[in-house]
Amino acid sequence: MNQQNSKSVQSRSTLFLVAITLVATLGGLLFGFDMAVISGVLPFVKSQFSLSSATEGWFVSSALVGCIIGVSFSGDLSDRIGRKKMLMLAAILFLLSAIGSALSSGFTLLILARMLGGMGVGVASIVAPLYISEIAPANVRGRLVTFYQLAITAGILVAYLTNAGLLSFSLNYKGSGLGDILNLVLVKEVWRGMLGLGTVPALLFFTGLCFVPESPRWLIQQGKNDEGIAILAKITNMASAQKDALLIQNTKSQEKGSYKEVFSPAMRKPLLIGLLLPLFSQFSGINAVIYYGPRILSDAGINITNALLGQIVFGIANFLFTIIAIWKVDKMGRRPLYIAGSLGATVCLAFTGICFYAGTTSSISLVISIILFLACFAFSIGPLKFVIASEIFPTKIRGRALALSIMVMWIADTIVGQLTPMFLGSVGPAATFWFFSACCLLSFWVVYKLVPETKGKSLEEVQEIWAGH
Repeated sequence: MNQQNSKSVQSRSTLFLVAITLVATLGGLLFGFDMAVISGVLPFVKSQFSLSSATEGWFVSSALVGCIIGVSFSGDLSDRIGRKKMLMLAAILFLLSAIGSALSSGFTLLILARMLGGMGVGVASIVAPLYISEIAPANVRGRLVTFYQLAITAGILVAYLTNAGLLSFSLNYKGSGLGDILNLVLVKEVWRGMLGLGTVPALLFFTGLCFVPESPRWLIQQGKNDEGIAILAKITNMASAQKDALLIQNTKSQEKGSYKEVFSPAMRKPLLIGLLLPLFSQFSGINAVIYYGPRILSDAGINITNALLGQIVFGIANFLFTIIAIWKVDKMGRRPLYIAGSLGATVCLAFTGICFYAGTTSSISLVISIILFLACFAFSIGPLKFVIASEIFPTKIRGRALALSIMVMWIADTIVGQLTPMFLGSVGPAATFWFFSACCLLSFWVVYKLVPETKGKSLEEVQEIWAGH
């Protein structure tokens, strides 16, 4: 009977942890959806508002400016008011952005709504994985945090599917009987429906957050020991909860790292790695495919409906190969996966440029080369940048160092979002993809020369690598 009770308690704890993780990863799904939905929206918004290449780039990168703003305040604020409240703020920002985008009366209001969504993405990109890591037991923490990356790719895929579905609906439905507003949003100006659909996951995210607990680590750090221990006990058991709480209290006094220590000579090499990997991940060309995929395929002679269907194939490839990263990262190691993926991405992007240069874009080879690039990105450059960054810094400065990494990622993302349409319009898609191919080659060189293998090493052993250097 005791054994049955023990299994029942363990089952409830697992169910509780799974439910919390699913709610938190909705932040990742919204992250991916908000970033990818723009690919289907862009051709219609460009046509309706007669956007130039520079204005088109601003429309895309306005959300990324919001991301930078969100990142800039979310780290310190989450330490002051808690992880859960910041996640709820992210959900509200996503909701306001989706409603505002769908109902915006002009281009300026649309830009402001997109910036609100970007702020939600910025907050979620830091606080959601931080919350998951603090709520999860040590033996499954890495896997659960990596599922956040999988949720991002799922959000991208959902955006592609809903874009294609709404476009098909608008082309085949005359709108009679829908009413003026629904006819405008779903038929006449279908881009409004594409953006407005974000209200559904945003509402689910906010509702789910009403039922999940605050981070137990944050509660204990705030002196609310009983509340923190009660939550930990629901996730594991009382004995483990008390042991973990004692460890959190003991390490609390040691976590006094500062930005001065982040920039110290001893941290110069890991900081360089932590900044360069997210930089090159954005200059790899991934966002050119996510944001401008339909335009690129349209330039290749594929009509807009088939271009959006092509994006679905891209999204499936991105999602499936991220699962490979989750499966293999602790078996093969970080370096082999990253080196293989960055070299593969270099070759695929170079071949994509050749397709455009030679005028053979109407063949299946163009789509295959982009799918292979996405596969290489999804099991290496995409997920591994933060796996590596989370391991190479000491605990006491890890949060601040990761905030810098994420800030660099969003700044680079903003630059790429602004420059890509200008590159496509001035030097053409061939040279644009060759530029991204060169960036992937640089990424390979950085990892080959600077990044040590951290597979199977404790965080203390990783620190000894830098001490040795």
